[in-house]
Amino acid sequence: MASPLLTRSGAVGESVPQHFGNPLAEQRLLEGAAALVDCSHFGVLRLSGPDRLTWLDALTSQLLLGLAPGETREDLILDPQGHIEHRVLITDDGDNAWLLVEAGRIEALSRWLQSMRFRMQVEIEDVTADIAVVASCNAKATLEQSLIVWDDPWPYISVGGAGYSGASHPGDGFTLRFIGIPREQLGESLSPEWAGTEALDALMVRAARPTMTDVDEKTLPHELDLLRTAVHLNKGCYRGQETVAKVHNLGHPPRRAVLLHLDGSEGNLPEVGAPVIAGDKEVGRVTRVVRHHEWGPLAFAIIKRNVDVNNVLSVAGPDGAIAATQEVLVLPDSGATRREALSARRNAH
Repeated sequence: MASPLLTRSGAVGESVPQHFGNPLAEQRLLEGAAALVDCSHFGVLRLSGPDRLTWLDALTSQLLLGLAPGETREDLILDPQGHIEHRVLITDDGDNAWLLVEAGRIEALSRWLQSMRFRMQVEIEDVTADIAVVASCNAKATLEQSLIVWDDPWPYISVGGAGYSGASHPGDGFTLRFIGIPREQLGESLSPEWAGTEALDALMVRAARPTMTDVDEKTLPHELDLLRTAVHLNKGCYRGQETVAKVHNLGHPPRRAVLLHLDGSEGNLPEVGAPVIAGDKEVGRVTRVVRHHEWGPLAFAIIKRNVDVNNVLSVAGPDGAIAATQEVLVLPDSGATRREALSARRNAH
């Protein structure tokens, strides 16, 4: 369904505005907490029934037992091998659990959840047609129409989580809030300033904030540093938990996320999916490309773990290779947290 914001002056987009004619200025407004972003292409599920949190806790990577009204969680549904299948943003109001889902993914998630109900007392309803989502980089943003408020924990390490980026993180200070409102009340009058989804994506890329756009059929949570906000390492069993624990405790993820600072001197940007090259070898792929208002052209990419962090890489562009400098997001030696302790214990005997 097309957003009414597409009728606003300068709006460019299909279902929601990608920008309103000046993406860089919109980034500044958004970063300064002065604008909203129309994210009404997101899907929304409502879960009701006394078993909703117990049931969801058993299926997903995050600890949801005891989730208090108004608290928010990021959560993952994994396949049996630990690969990411779904990412959901969850809050509960005491009567219902609300799940926000990135664009184009609501039907598959709803079908899977319906198939897993069995005898649990939980009802699942797709309310996307009734609730629209908007985003703000203001941690205190409020709308009198709000039905749902979800605050992003990124990049701070949640209870039960683990960070793979080292002591500092490029997302420090990043703030993101999603607000769900009645869809019929979505309109230009909600905010004096609006920014497009391109502005939001640029700020998220700079903050190294992963989305499902960065996920393929092989993606493990560790590769995107999602153990910091979307995985509880000490909770009970769930599908894919064995792989999550094994990689974290004894191994290393085979790939790692990296932020690439692209040479913008030629004015060209690579396409999403473009190969990342080290020397003469392909070592990864680009998942998102943006122009940041301060940092210039950036790309979020997934590369092989063993690529030297000091290597200057290149990305295949429309008119030839584009030089790219790495900003490490996931350290190559991340994981294996118990390997040295187990080795020392064996040597002691």
